[in-house]
Amino acid sequence: MSLAETDNGDLQAPPAAPPPGRFLPALRRTLLQALPTVVGILTLNFVLLQMVPGDVVDVMAGESGGATQQSMAALREHFGLVGTATQRLLIHLQQLAHLDLGTSPRYNVPVTELILERLPNTLLLAAGGLSLAITVGVLIGAVMASWAGRLPDRLLSVLNLLLYSTPGFWIGLMLILLFSVKLGWLPANGHHSINVVLTGSDWLLDRLRYAVLPIVTLSTFFIAVYGRLTRAAMLEVQQQDYVRTARAKGLSPLRVALRHVLRNALMPITTLAGLHFAALFGGAAVTETVFGWPGLGRLTLEAVMTRDFNLLLGILLLSSLMVVVVNVLTDLLQLWLDPRIQSR
Repeated sequence: MSLAETDNGDLQAPPAAPPPGRFLPALRRTLLQALPTVVGILTLNFVLLQMVPGDVVDVMAGESGGATQQSMAALREHFGLVGTATQRLLIHLQQLAHLDLGTSPRYNVPVTELILERLPNTLLLAAGGLSLAITVGVLIGAVMASWAGRLPDRLLSVLNLLLYSTPGFWIGLMLILLFSVKLGWLPANGHHSINVVLTGSDWLLDRLRYAVLPIVTLSTFFIAVYGRLTRAAMLEVQQQDYVRTARAKGLSPLRVALRHVLRNALMPITTLAGLHFAALFGGAAVTETVFGWPGLGRLTLEAVMTRDFNLLLGILLLSSLMVVVVNVLTDLLQLWLDPRIQSR
Protein backbone atom coordinates (compact mmCIF):
# COMPACT_ATOMS: atom_id res chain seq x y z
CA MET A 1 0.00 0.00 0.00
CA SER A 2 1.35 3.42 -0.91
CA LEU A 3 1.78 6.22 1.55
CA ALA A 4 -1.00 8.22 -0.13
CA GLU A 5 -3.39 5.32 0.38
CA THR A 6 -2.42 5.08 3.98
CA ASP A 7 -2.83 8.81 4.52
CA ASN A 8 -6.28 8.86 2.98
CA GLY A 9 -7.51 5.81 4.81
CA ASP A 10 -8.66 5.26 8.33
CA LEU A 11 -5.72 7.14 9.78
CA GLN A 12 -7.24 10.42 8.60
CA ALA A 13 -4.27 12.26 7.19
CA PRO A 14 -5.05 15.54 5.38
CA PRO A 15 -6.91 14.66 2.14
CA ALA A 16 -6.44 16.32 -1.21
CA ALA A 17 -7.81 19.80 -1.86
CA PRO A 18 -11.55 19.88 -2.70
CA PRO A 19 -12.95 20.79 -6.10
CA PRO A 20 -13.76 24.50 -6.60
CA GLY A 21 -17.51 23.90 -6.38
CA ARG A 22 -17.10 22.74 -2.81
CA PHE A 23 -16.38 26.32 -1.75
CA LEU A 24 -19.72 27.72 -2.91
CA PRO A 25 -21.89 26.47 0.01
CA ALA A 26 -19.45 27.89 2.56
CA LEU A 27 -19.35 31.21 0.72
CA ARG A 28 -23.14 31.42 0.46
CA ARG A 29 -23.68 30.48 4.10
CA THR A 30 -21.21 33.07 5.39
CA LEU A 31 -22.66 35.88 3.27
CA LEU A 32 -26.24 35.11 4.36
CA GLN A 33 -25.15 35.22 7.99
CA ALA A 34 -23.20 38.43 7.47
CA LEU A 35 -25.97 40.60 6.03
CA PRO A 36 -28.18 40.86 9.16
CA THR A 37 -25.05 41.14 11.27
CA VAL A 38 -23.83 44.21 9.38
CA VAL A 39 -27.26 45.86 9.55
CA GLY A 40 -27.44 45.19 13.29
CA ILE A 41 -23.96 46.62 13.82
CA LEU A 42 -24.85 49.75 11.85
CA THR A 43 -28.00 50.31 13.89
CA LEU A 44 -26.24 49.68 17.20
CA ASN A 45 -23.38 52.02 16.31
CA PHE A 46 -25.81 54.77 15.35
CA VAL A 47 -27.80 54.41 18.57
CA LEU A 48 -24.68 54.41 20.74
CA LEU A 49 -23.28 57.51 19.04
CA GLN A 50 -26.57 59.35 19.59
CA MET A 51 -26.14 58.77 23.32
CA VAL A 52 -22.77 60.58 23.35
CA PRO A 53 -23.15 64.13 24.68
CA GLY A 54 -22.37 66.93 22.23
CA ASP A 55 -21.85 66.92 18.48
CA VAL A 56 -19.48 68.33 15.91
CA VAL A 57 -21.20 71.75 16.05
CA ASP A 58 -20.42 72.03 19.77
CA VAL A 59 -16.76 71.24 19.05
CA MET A 60 -16.59 73.79 16.24
CA ALA A 61 -18.28 76.42 18.41
CA GLY A 62 -15.82 75.82 21.23
CA GLU A 63 -12.87 76.23 18.86
CA SER A 64 -14.18 79.42 17.29
CA GLY A 65 -15.21 80.99 20.58
CA GLY A 66 -17.70 83.38 18.94
CA ALA A 67 -20.58 81.17 17.82
CA THR A 68 -24.14 82.18 18.61
CA GLN A 69 -27.15 79.98 19.17
CA GLN A 70 -28.55 81.01 15.80
CA SER A 71 -25.36 80.11 13.92
CA MET A 72 -25.10 76.77 15.75
CA ALA A 73 -28.73 75.95 14.87
CA ALA A 74 -28.03 76.84 11.24
CA LEU A 75 -24.98 74.54 11.20
CA ARG A 76 -26.97 71.65 12.69
CA GLU A 77 -29.59 72.16 10.01
CA HIS A 78 -26.89 72.18 7.33
CA PHE A 79 -25.22 69.03 8.63
CA GLY A 80 -28.50 67.14 9.08
CA LEU A 81 -28.26 66.96 12.87
CA VAL A 82 -31.86 67.98 13.50
CA GLY A 83 -34.88 65.76 14.02
CA THR A 84 -35.33 62.68 16.18
CA ALA A 85 -32.80 59.88 16.37
CA THR A 86 -35.18 57.58 14.50
CA GLN A 87 -35.56 60.05 11.64
CA ARG A 88 -31.78 60.47 11.36
CA LEU A 89 -31.27 56.70 11.44
CA LEU A 90 -33.75 56.20 8.60
CA ILE A 91 -32.06 58.93 6.57
CA HIS A 92 -28.68 57.35 7.24
CA LEU A 93 -29.87 53.89 6.13
CA GLN A 94 -31.45 55.41 3.03
CA GLN A 95 -28.13 57.05 2.15
CA LEU A 96 -26.31 53.76 2.63
CA ALA A 97 -28.77 52.05 0.31
CA HIS A 98 -27.57 54.49 -2.38
CA LEU A 99 -23.90 53.85 -1.41
CA ASP A 100 -23.64 57.35 0.07
CA LEU A 101 -21.75 57.69 3.37
CA GLY A 102 -22.49 61.39 3.62
CA THR A 103 -20.13 64.30 4.15
CA SER A 104 -17.76 64.90 7.05
CA PRO A 105 -18.79 68.14 8.79
CA ARG A 106 -15.29 68.53 10.17
CA TYR A 107 -13.40 68.28 6.88
CA ASN A 108 -16.28 69.28 4.55
CA VAL A 109 -15.25 66.34 2.34
CA PRO A 110 -17.24 63.21 1.40
CA VAL A 111 -16.66 60.44 3.93
CA THR A 112 -15.93 57.95 1.14
CA GLU A 113 -13.11 60.13 -0.14
CA LEU A 114 -11.53 60.45 3.32
CA ILE A 115 -11.71 56.70 3.93
CA LEU A 116 -10.33 55.71 0.53
CA GLU A 117 -7.44 58.11 1.05
CA ARG A 118 -6.39 56.45 4.31
CA LEU A 119 -7.47 52.85 3.59
CA PRO A 120 -4.36 51.70 1.64
CA ASN A 121 -2.06 52.84 4.46
CA THR A 122 -3.99 50.90 7.10
CA LEU A 123 -4.26 47.81 4.88
CA LEU A 124 -0.49 47.90 4.40
CA LEU A 125 0.13 47.96 8.14
CA ALA A 126 -2.50 45.31 8.95
CA ALA A 127 -1.52 42.90 6.17
CA GLY A 128 2.20 43.42 6.73
CA GLY A 129 1.95 43.07 10.51
CA LEU A 130 -0.18 39.93 10.34
CA SER A 131 1.99 38.32 7.64
CA LEU A 132 5.15 38.97 9.62
CA ALA A 133 3.53 37.71 12.82
CA ILE A 134 2.31 34.47 11.24
CA THR A 135 5.60 33.79 9.44
CA VAL A 136 7.85 34.41 12.43
CA GLY A 137 5.40 32.98 14.96
CA VAL A 138 4.89 29.70 13.05
CA LEU A 139 8.65 29.36 12.58
CA ILE A 140 9.30 29.93 16.27
CA GLY A 141 6.49 27.57 17.25
CA ALA A 142 7.79 24.84 14.93
CA VAL A 143 11.27 25.10 16.42
CA MET A 144 9.83 25.01 19.95
CA ALA A 145 7.74 21.93 19.13
CA SER A 146 10.70 20.15 17.51
CA TRP A 147 12.89 20.84 20.55
CA ALA A 148 10.18 20.61 23.21
CA GLY A 149 11.58 20.65 26.73
CA ARG A 150 15.11 21.41 25.59
CA LEU A 151 17.22 24.57 25.53
CA PRO A 152 15.89 26.14 22.27
CA ASP A 153 12.33 25.64 23.51
CA ARG A 154 13.10 27.32 26.83
CA LEU A 155 14.92 30.27 25.29
CA LEU A 156 12.18 30.93 22.75
CA SER A 157 9.55 30.60 25.49
CA VAL A 158 11.25 33.44 27.37
CA LEU A 159 11.32 35.52 24.16
CA ASN A 160 7.62 34.82 23.62
CA LEU A 161 6.82 35.91 27.15
CA LEU A 162 8.70 39.19 26.68
CA LEU A 163 6.95 39.96 23.40
CA TYR A 164 3.57 39.08 24.87
CA SER A 165 3.93 41.25 27.97
CA THR A 166 5.63 44.34 26.51
CA PRO A 167 3.32 47.21 25.44
CA GLY A 168 3.38 47.84 21.72
CA PHE A 169 3.82 51.62 22.02
CA TRP A 170 6.94 51.12 24.16
CA ILE A 171 8.41 48.76 21.56
CA GLY A 172 7.64 51.35 18.89
CA LEU A 173 9.42 54.10 20.82
CA MET A 174 12.46 51.87 21.40
CA LEU A 175 12.59 50.99 17.71
CA ILE A 176 12.53 54.70 16.84
CA LEU A 177 15.30 55.38 19.34
CA LEU A 178 17.50 52.58 17.98
CA PHE A 179 16.92 52.56 14.21
CA SER A 180 16.02 56.22 13.63
CA VAL A 181 17.82 58.26 16.27
CA LYS A 182 20.93 56.17 16.97
CA LEU A 183 21.57 54.35 13.70
CA GLY A 184 19.67 56.58 11.28
CA TRP A 185 18.67 53.61 9.12
CA LEU A 186 14.90 54.10 8.99
CA PRO A 187 12.56 57.13 9.18
CA ALA A 188 10.60 57.65 12.37
CA ASN A 189 7.58 59.60 11.17
CA GLY A 190 5.28 59.80 8.16
CA HIS A 191 4.67 57.40 5.31
CA HIS A 192 6.70 58.78 2.40
CA SER A 193 9.49 61.21 1.60
CA ILE A 194 8.42 64.79 1.01
CA ASN A 195 9.74 67.20 -1.62
CA VAL A 196 10.94 64.23 -3.67
CA VAL A 197 9.30 62.85 -6.81
CA LEU A 198 9.73 59.06 -6.97
CA THR A 199 8.38 56.52 -9.43
CA GLY A 200 8.42 52.77 -9.94
CA SER A 201 10.59 50.71 -7.62
CA ASP A 202 12.03 53.82 -5.94
CA TRP A 203 8.52 54.85 -4.87
CA LEU A 204 7.79 51.37 -3.53
CA LEU A 205 11.06 51.12 -1.62
CA ASP A 206 10.48 54.55 -0.11
CA ARG A 207 7.04 53.51 1.18
CA LEU A 208 8.42 50.26 2.56
CA ARG A 209 11.19 52.11 4.45
CA TYR A 210 8.58 54.15 6.27
CA ALA A 211 6.40 51.08 6.92
CA VAL A 212 9.05 48.80 8.42
CA LEU A 213 8.99 50.11 12.00
CA PRO A 214 5.16 50.36 12.30
CA ILE A 215 4.75 46.85 10.87
CA VAL A 216 7.31 45.37 13.27
CA THR A 217 5.68 47.18 16.18
CA LEU A 218 2.23 45.85 15.29
CA SER A 219 3.48 42.28 14.87
CA THR A 220 5.42 41.77 18.10
CA PHE A 221 2.47 40.82 20.31
CA PHE A 222 0.99 38.51 17.69
CA ILE A 223 4.33 36.78 17.07
CA ALA A 224 4.19 35.55 20.66
CA VAL A 225 0.57 34.41 20.24
CA TYR A 226 1.25 32.41 17.07
CA GLY A 227 4.45 30.98 18.49
CA ARG A 228 2.69 29.48 21.49
CA LEU A 229 -0.31 28.37 19.44
CA THR A 230 1.85 26.64 16.81
CA ARG A 231 3.87 24.85 19.46
CA ALA A 232 0.77 23.52 21.20
CA ALA A 233 -0.94 22.52 17.95
CA MET A 234 2.09 20.71 16.55
CA LEU A 235 2.69 18.80 19.78
CA GLU A 236 -0.92 17.65 19.70
CA VAL A 237 -0.81 16.61 16.04
CA GLN A 238 2.44 14.69 16.53
CA GLN A 239 0.55 12.19 18.65
CA GLN A 240 -1.85 11.24 15.85
CA ASP A 241 -1.75 7.78 14.28
CA TYR A 242 -1.05 8.94 10.74
CA VAL A 243 2.04 10.84 11.88
CA ARG A 244 3.45 7.75 13.59
CA THR A 245 2.68 5.70 10.46
CA ALA A 246 4.47 8.20 8.23
CA ARG A 247 7.53 8.03 10.47
CA ALA A 248 7.41 4.21 10.50
CA LYS A 249 7.45 4.22 6.68
CA GLY A 250 10.79 6.02 6.76
CA LEU A 251 9.79 9.52 5.67
CA SER A 252 12.26 12.23 6.56
CA PRO A 253 11.47 14.26 9.70
CA LEU A 254 11.24 17.44 7.60
CA ARG A 255 8.62 15.96 5.27
CA VAL A 256 6.62 14.60 8.18
CA ALA A 257 6.71 17.98 9.92
CA LEU A 258 5.74 20.00 6.85
CA ARG A 259 3.22 17.75 5.10
CA HIS A 260 1.55 15.95 7.98
CA VAL A 261 2.08 17.90 11.20
CA LEU A 262 2.19 21.56 10.19
CA ARG A 263 -0.77 21.41 7.78
CA ASN A 264 -3.14 20.17 10.49
CA ALA A 265 -1.59 22.55 13.01
CA LEU A 266 -2.49 25.47 10.73
CA MET A 267 -6.22 25.01 11.32
CA PRO A 268 -6.43 26.91 14.64
CA ILE A 269 -3.89 29.42 13.34
CA THR A 270 -6.05 30.40 10.36
CA THR A 271 -9.07 30.81 12.63
CA LEU A 272 -7.16 33.13 14.93
CA ALA A 273 -5.59 35.00 12.01
CA GLY A 274 -9.02 36.06 10.77
CA LEU A 275 -9.85 37.56 14.14
CA HIS A 276 -6.46 39.21 14.46
CA PHE A 277 -6.66 40.87 11.05
CA ALA A 278 -9.88 42.58 12.10
CA ALA A 279 -8.22 43.64 15.35
CA LEU A 280 -5.17 45.01 13.52
CA PHE A 281 -7.34 46.78 10.97
CA GLY A 282 -9.41 48.55 13.58
CA GLY A 283 -6.94 48.88 16.43
CA ALA A 284 -3.82 50.44 14.93
CA ALA A 285 -4.56 53.92 16.27
CA VAL A 286 -1.76 53.88 18.86
CA THR A 287 0.88 52.67 16.42
CA GLU A 288 -0.23 55.12 13.75
CA THR A 289 -0.07 57.95 16.29
CA VAL A 290 3.43 56.99 17.49
CA PHE A 291 4.80 56.88 13.94
CA GLY A 292 2.68 59.68 12.46
CA TRP A 293 1.20 57.18 10.01
CA PRO A 294 -1.87 58.58 8.19
CA GLY A 295 -4.20 55.60 8.45
CA LEU A 296 -7.75 54.87 9.51
CA GLY A 297 -6.71 54.43 13.14
CA ARG A 298 -5.67 58.06 13.47
CA LEU A 299 -8.67 59.15 11.43
CA THR A 300 -10.97 57.28 13.81
CA LEU A 301 -9.35 58.93 16.81
CA GLU A 302 -9.76 62.36 15.21
CA ALA A 303 -13.41 61.60 14.41
CA VAL A 304 -14.07 60.63 18.04
CA MET A 305 -12.37 63.73 19.43
CA THR A 306 -14.27 66.07 17.10
CA ARG A 307 -17.64 64.23 17.33
CA ASP A 308 -17.62 63.71 13.56
CA PHE A 309 -20.27 60.99 13.65
CA ASN A 310 -20.73 60.74 9.88
CA LEU A 311 -17.05 59.91 9.45
CA LEU A 312 -17.06 57.57 12.43
CA LEU A 313 -20.09 55.66 11.12
CA GLY A 314 -18.40 55.27 7.75
CA ILE A 315 -15.24 53.85 9.32
CA LEU A 316 -17.25 51.47 11.50
CA LEU A 317 -19.17 50.27 8.44
CA LEU A 318 -15.92 49.61 6.59
CA SER A 319 -14.53 47.74 9.60
CA SER A 320 -17.66 45.56 9.74
CA LEU A 321 -17.44 44.74 6.05
CA MET A 322 -13.75 43.95 6.42
CA VAL A 323 -14.54 41.47 9.20
CA VAL A 324 -17.10 39.78 6.93
CA VAL A 325 -14.62 39.51 4.05
CA VAL A 326 -11.91 38.10 6.31
CA ASN A 327 -14.33 35.54 7.78
CA VAL A 328 -15.30 34.39 4.29
CA LEU A 329 -11.65 34.00 3.30
CA THR A 330 -10.89 32.16 6.55
CA ASP A 331 -13.72 29.68 5.98
CA LEU A 332 -12.54 28.99 2.44
CA LEU A 333 -8.93 28.58 3.56
CA GLN A 334 -9.91 26.10 6.27
CA LEU A 335 -11.98 24.14 3.76
CA TRP A 336 -8.95 23.98 1.47
CA LEU A 337 -6.67 22.87 4.31
CA ASP A 338 -9.10 20.15 5.44
CA PRO A 339 -11.94 19.27 3.02
CA ARG A 340 -13.47 17.03 5.70
CA ILE A 341 -14.99 20.22 7.16
CA GLN A 342 -18.69 20.29 6.28
CA SER A 343 -19.59 23.30 4.10
CA ARG A 344 -23.37 22.84 4.21
